[in-house]
Amino acid sequence: MVAEKVTISVIKADIGSVVGHSKPHPSMMQKCDDMLSDAVRQGTIEDYYVTRVGDDINLFMSHYKGEGNKDVHGLAWNAFQEATRLSKAMKLYAAGQDLLTDAFSGNIKGAGPGSAEMEFTERGSEPLMFFIADKTEPSAYTIPLTRTFLDPFTTTGLVVDARAKRGFDVEIHDVLESKKVILSSPEETLDALSLLGDTTRYAIKRISSKAGLGPAAVVSTDKLNLTAGKYVGKDDPVCVCRAQSGLPSVGEYTQPYMDPILCAGWMRGSHYGAFYPCSPEDSDPTYYDGPPRVCCLGFQLNNGRFQGLEPMDSPAGRHVPVDFFKGAEWDYARRKSIEISRMLRKQGPFMPSILGPEEMEYTSRPEVLDSLVKRFEKLD
Repeated sequence: MVAEKVTISVIKADIGSVVGHSKPHPSMMQKCDDMLSDAVRQGTIEDYYVTRVGDDINLFMSHYKGEGNKDVHGLAWNAFQEATRLSKAMKLYAAGQDLLTDAFSGNIKGAGPGSAEMEFTERGSEPLMFFIADKTEPSAYTIPLTRTFLDPFTTTGLVVDARAKRGFDVEIHDVLESKKVILSSPEETLDALSLLGDTTRYAIKRISSKAGLGPAAVVSTDKLNLTAGKYVGKDDPVCVCRAQSGLPSVGEYTQPYMDPILCAGWMRGSHYGAFYPCSPEDSDPTYYDGPPRVCCLGFQLNNGRFQGLEPMDSPAGRHVPVDFFKGAEWDYARRKSIEISRMLRKQGPFMPSILGPEEMEYTSRPEVLDSLVKRFEKLD
């Protein structure tokens, strides 16, 4: 008998924050928790976990309905709608920012919230890792995922693990033209790198095992400003990964974050900053609306449900994930992130502190050029 495939869905949205782009109100988080708890009782989903990074609410859900299911996506949409009503009543900043449509059309795609989903057959032991980020762009995970899946100096498993050695298929999205291409590693690793080096245009969407283990990592690559037609905030991508036994180990996923990675976003979506690995409770953007934050939470999957570190006397449904970036060993990475971000910030409105003109989410430059058009003179 073939085992039924389980689906992991991560859907996130920025729908309002207390004092600028800092953090959602606890009542908003509780509203989402209550609605997802009801959905478990009704059989819409098997299990869930509600968390946040900065001002983004993230919903982790497990179910057996497949990717893109309208009931699961509708659940997330309704939870965000109800939480938005609370944020508007409290006059929070950017209330409902990521909800770009008035009505749900059956799928969250194109409606504003970001999503990453994977469907697979649950293994005997199934470690899951959830990376969630704030104040950054869809390609923020490209460098760490490239190091994990394409670099044997990061992932020794690419050399010593017979299944990992067979390589991975990397689905790359052109986020500007809404196109995709799948390149195979190790055969086409250099071709993949030639595209992924342009982080303004290309981003890893999905990585799958060539040894028959199914999906290994999936990222949300939605570009909010392209969807809305104007700047409405950063994309703040999520990434869900499966680890161990033919896939990268937990440590091989986290190791790339020890050395700060530059990514676009930060203040007004217009600056480069260094990724700051931290715990969700430390993810408030306290320095110049940043720098870009990344958290990593882990669960085991146990017959379609999230198995964490729940104490014996914990209430039913109460999950406690492993918080990978909380420990003191990450103080080094956090310190280096602030040092690099401060150095970039001292550049003020000059590149490379700010993004190139074609990347700016919004800019006054066109108006300035229009006002000066008659004052420009040709050189002799």
